[in-house]
Amino acid sequence: MSKIYRRNFFSPIFILKIKLLTAFLGPSCHLLSTHLRSTDSLPPALVRHRSPRSRTPLRAGSSGNRKASAHSHSHSRAPRPAAATAAAAELRHSTAARASNFPAKRDSDASAASSPFLASPSARGSRGSDGDDGKDTHRSSPLLPHQHHKRVHLLTSPFRSLLALEDPRSPAASSSYRILLALLALLLAAGIFCAPLLWSRLNTPYLCHKEGITLHCPETKEPLSLWENPRAATTSWKPCAERRSDEPSDVPSEKETSGYIFIHAEGGLNQQRIAICNAVAIAKIMSATLILPVLKQDQIWKDQTKFEDIFDVDHFINYLKDDVRIVRDIPDWFTEKDELFTSIKRTVKNIPKYASAQFYIDNVLPRIKEKKIMSIKPFVDRLGYDNVPMEINRLRCRVNYHALKFLPHIEEMADKLAARMRNRTGSVNPYMALHLRFEKGMVGLSFCDFTGTREEKEMMAAYRQKEWPRRYKNGSHLWPLALQKRKEGRCPLEPGEIAVILRALGYTSGTQIYVASGQVYGGKNRMAPLTNMFPNLVTKEELASAEEMAPFRRHVTSLAALDFLVCLRSDVFVMTHGGNFAKLIIGARRYAGHRLKSVKPDKGLMSKSLGDPDMGWASFAEDVVVSHRTRTGLPEPTFPSYDLWENPLTPCMCRA
Repeated sequence: MSKIYRRNFFSPIFILKIKLLTAFLGPSCHLLSTHLRSTDSLPPALVRHRSPRSRTPLRAGSSGNRKASAHSHSHSRAPRPAAATAAAAELRHSTAARASNFPAKRDSDASAASSPFLASPSARGSRGSDGDDGKDTHRSSPLLPHQHHKRVHLLTSPFRSLLALEDPRSPAASSSYRILLALLALLLAAGIFCAPLLWSRLNTPYLCHKEGITLHCPETKEPLSLWENPRAATTSWKPCAERRSDEPSDVPSEKETSGYIFIHAEGGLNQQRIAICNAVAIAKIMSATLILPVLKQDQIWKDQTKFEDIFDVDHFINYLKDDVRIVRDIPDWFTEKDELFTSIKRTVKNIPKYASAQFYIDNVLPRIKEKKIMSIKPFVDRLGYDNVPMEINRLRCRVNYHALKFLPHIEEMADKLAARMRNRTGSVNPYMALHLRFEKGMVGLSFCDFTGTREEKEMMAAYRQKEWPRRYKNGSHLWPLALQKRKEGRCPLEPGEIAVILRALGYTSGTQIYVASGQVYGGKNRMAPLTNMFPNLVTKEELASAEEMAPFRRHVTSLAALDFLVCLRSDVFVMTHGGNFAKLIIGARRYAGHRLKSVKPDKGLMSKSLGDPDMGWASFAEDVVVSHRTRTGLPEPTFPSYDLWENPLTPCMCRA
């Protein structure tokens, strides 16, 4: 069991239960203590030998009594006169003590006269000459355990009864037994009542929760680290998206299949990856056969890459053979292949974003059964998360983290780059991967305002008007919109801004940083604040030779795959803006066990702090550290806060 320390261990409900239990036990404890004070004042001689057979007092001058006394002396049943005198003195001392302890004093003479252990004055006088016998009797009398009196007297009445120091037939012992048993029963009931609560709290996995926009995470006694999340986050969860060995296969045969579906995976590498995972999921939902997806040419990168140029096709098909039937090509019996790409009759359109599984069953499956082969487009974010069965979401994780593997030569090159990053200083050191999203297209599409010269602003305005004429119009409305976007954290961080945030978090100028980025808008002038604070910035082109990079330059997607893998293997990953690249990396690092830090800056709060001219460095650094303590890829529930790709916890991970 992991030792997890939480600030909120003693919750208000738990404390209330303890208070109620204390209030219930209070009167019993008070009654027990009062009884012990009243019974422990009795002398040991009186407590041990109060028996019905010795309640008749001895009378002097009676021969029968003297014979009985002699007979009882032989059996150690009654003390000799000297012992009786000592017992009387002790009894008077204890009686005086009781009179001082209790408001109602007892008459010592009456107590002495009624005691079965005290002889009459005549008896004391007639036996007073027997001094030696008195001494012997004093040493051997069972009424005067003078050497052990103090030690035994300190024991409370219930425990004296249990140790056979008190007659169990006496009323005091019987009452003590009842009180002790009642107390033990109450303690046992309290233990049974509290044990499940304590056990559940100690076994609760490390899990953060959200209140509004604030994320609260359990605190640990483990010191904060710049390079790792708390170990409690690692030991609480484990990946469980792989197919279980006892899980039966329900893949339909070629004759039983509902039909064939075909998709175009659009966008960049990571958007295409999500589309492939969703395609496998909907094929499973409709019990259809999936034709190997085609990677559509990207409109920005102008790159035409096939599935087999990036991913291991054999591993993809074999790994999913018990989940979905996948074929490499369109069936031979279908002769109108061109129609599949162009004909409206063979295309399913107008599927809403984040559609439910039931939508596909009601609207898409009938057409597939009718036509046997159908193409689905567009296919960007056409399957939801919380409106899809749990096993389907687990299947999507299985595809993303286990079935989709890059080709071996891409994996090998990424391993080399990661090893070179860790050994740049001659010794093994951790490294950070920074995904810097500040390309010209990203800056223009964000419609945010950034620092720069007048010429740069005019050039950006012309670029936006050319690329997005409907959104730009005359540009007069953009300033209020840009301010609002910055306050809401929807603007990319500039290189200078992320440099200040990293320094405030505690990273020094010696930190090794791998930069995954396209051409930064503004060039070296825009990168100057970042390179001045962190001079150890490198890219894949600086880590590898031109000959090593030549095979990857044929496909831009291959270069993106290298960046993806090097960032995935880093000790700390830092993003500057949203996107599928950062989303998939954060999700994969969480799926690997939450130990690897993935810093997601709070851009809304940072815009406020960076724009405050009166805030000093100490206050700014404190704000940065406090606000980002829980923004490092820690475990938190998946739905509805995040999508499946950034946080796969709920459907794809289990309690360790």
